[in-house]
Amino acid sequence: MYEKIILLIIQLLLVIVMGIMIVLATRAYLGQKKPLFERFGLGMLIGFFTDFGDTLGIGSFATTTAAFRATHYVEDDRQLPGTLNAMHAIPVMVEALFFITAVKVELSTLLPMTTAAVVGAYVGTHVTKNWHAPTVQRVMSGALFIAVVIMIIRMITNPGADNALTVHGLHGWWLVLGIAFNLGVGILMTMGLGNYAPELIFFSLMGVNPAIAFPVMMLDAALIMPTTAWNVIKMDRISWRGFAGVTIGGVLGVIVAAKFFTSMDINLLKKLIVVVSLWTAVGLLRDSFKTNWKKVH
Repeated sequence: MYEKIILLIIQLLLVIVMGIMIVLATRAYLGQKKPLFERFGLGMLIGFFTDFGDTLGIGSFATTTAAFRATHYVEDDRQLPGTLNAMHAIPVMVEALFFITAVKVELSTLLPMTTAAVVGAYVGTHVTKNWHAPTVQRVMSGALFIAVVIMIIRMITNPGADNALTVHGLHGWWLVLGIAFNLGVGILMTMGLGNYAPELIFFSLMGVNPAIAFPVMMLDAALIMPTTAWNVIKMDRISWRGFAGVTIGGVLGVIVAAKFFTSMDINLLKKLIVVVSLWTAVGLLRDSFKTNWKKVH
């Protein structure tokens, strides 16, 4: 009963925040005449496929950025970070609503780990401003490569197979480690590093059901992204062109992917995590060597 009430409160908060985002978009459209419905069809297509992948843990920022640049969707690249957060905020909240109810995860794991990520994201803007991001990217890439190798070995030898599907949370020192890990992930998110691959690989290596990573990481994103979106909207650092198409298409992509996820075999999920982690590791390594990389303040 207690857990149901807490989950209901979380769901209610997510719905309220979604409502606020819709009000902000409506005001921009009606009051400021922003082109929310421009290039609607293309926006729906981009939103559908990027948030379909996001629901499966692939992430949406890299794929959306590639699609935007290929189609010249956003005219000013300086508006890209804020635009990504704003356009994907509502689909990510829909993802969180789905995963916190569809995937069984203990609240004693979900709440402290999510809180740790939010706290990390809050302090990260101050802590990381002088960090050398390419070095951080290379370290993260190397850590992911090592973790993937360990995970593949575990998949072959299959340790923890007896409890992987029945354990739905972390306890004791493993929970303390998880909180510390998510605090670090939240800090790194302020440097543009995603939380999906690290959290997926972390839960997989803990020997618990890797599916429980999804409600944790989606709730992280659902709490952090709207806050960022709110700030960039207030500072007018967002491109409104095609906002409606990407958002509506994104929600549809989440719904379709959610149906696929519920029927996914656990071994297929582990293979997906390996692919996502390798994709992320290669992307981080590639980005760290880009000559046109600029320090983020």
